[in-house]
Amino acid sequence: MDAFSTAWYRLRSLVNIVEVSDVLDVLVVAFIIYQVINLVKETRAQQLIKGFVVLMVLYIFADWLGMDTLRFFMQTVLGNIVLAAFIVFQPEIRRALEQVGRSRFSRLGESLNVFSSSQEESGGRMRWIRFIDALCDSCVYLCKQKFGALIVIERQTKLGEIIKTGTVLDADPSSNLIGNIFFVNSPLHDGALVVRGGKLYAAGCFLPLSDNMTISKMLGTRHRAGLGMSENSDAIVVIVSEETSVISVARNGQLKQNYTIDQLGALLREELLEDNKGETEKKIGFWKVKKQ
Repeated sequence: MDAFSTAWYRLRSLVNIVEVSDVLDVLVVAFIIYQVINLVKETRAQQLIKGFVVLMVLYIFADWLGMDTLRFFMQTVLGNIVLAAFIVFQPEIRRALEQVGRSRFSRLGESLNVFSSSQEESGGRMRWIRFIDALCDSCVYLCKQKFGALIVIERQTKLGEIIKTGTVLDADPSSNLIGNIFFVNSPLHDGALVVRGGKLYAAGCFLPLSDNMTISKMLGTRHRAGLGMSENSDAIVVIVSEETSVISVARNGQLKQNYTIDQLGALLREELLEDNKGETEKKIGFWKVKKQ
């Protein structure tokens, strides 16, 4: 009984010492660690984290056992590993920072846009619907004719650097125009078509190639470029194979193949129309011009 009373007294003393700021401090650190784990999961950086943990364990054992040579060696390695990680894993770090930039907190200013109107948002949504219909219709034609295609759909991450490498069109969505862009004798057919705000914004653009060594050797430059674009931004990339007429979609650094036209349309409606709807709902209601 005395032992229980002593333990209870110590627990109450500990609770009295802990302040709200201490609890908040622990919660913030835990949240940051959780987000870092999510960011590096299924990337090359995941193996780096595992290796870093192993080195930390070796350092602790070396210090505990008094192994001075090993401890000195581990101190040197751990001291330089952070700099090496920034150099080797620059794409992953860049992508992680872009994800932070696309978070809800960073878009708070966009949510408080007092100059937006329901008419503008409705027009943007209708343009996306027309684009999705035009893209699906053009994919039917491209697959039938065995023409390759590479379509990059811009989302939160702006692709100004990519657009500068091509020819600006700024055209309304049209299945005929998409088909003409990727016609085999077209001067723009070898590059990518960039879609911005539901409009066919630029064509003949050059994309960064993925350095992912795990993708199939059967996939060519077009697929590797689409995957590379999805690794460096939040864009959705639609790829039509010239050899097999297979429709693939790259997003979030992942490539999935064998989409049907119906599946492609459903995916784009879910992703693009939800994006448009989500941005609308984030606005502060009484600051908007409501359509009656």
